[in-house]
Amino acid sequence: MNIQNAQEAVDNWIKEHGVRYFNELTNMAQLTEEVGEVARIIARRYGEQSEKESDKNKDLGEELADVLFVVLCLANQTGVDLQESFDKKLDLKTKRDHDRHHNNEKLK
Repeated sequence: MNIQNAQEAVDNWIKEHGVRYFNELTNMAQLTEEVGEVARIIARRYGEQSEKESDKNKDLGEELADVLFVVLCLANQTGVDLQESFDKKLDLKTKRDHDRHHNNEKLK
């Protein structure tokens, strides 16, 4: 599934199962909450914080999918074509950073 298909799938889900999109500010707050859940897993599972017993069964993939869902909602309701935006961003990063990381001594 490409990004455009994902945006359409989310829009269809909202139309079939949701009443409507939450407003942009609510979705921004929701996105922040979901990113926080991802950060909690990463900090405890891969970082130096101790993982609580209640966090050990948390699915990182599921939490990342929650982030993606809300991002797709925000794109849909603000008229952003994420496929086009992502393709442009990847092209920009490719041109700008072509040699940058290869020349970074910290990464060797």
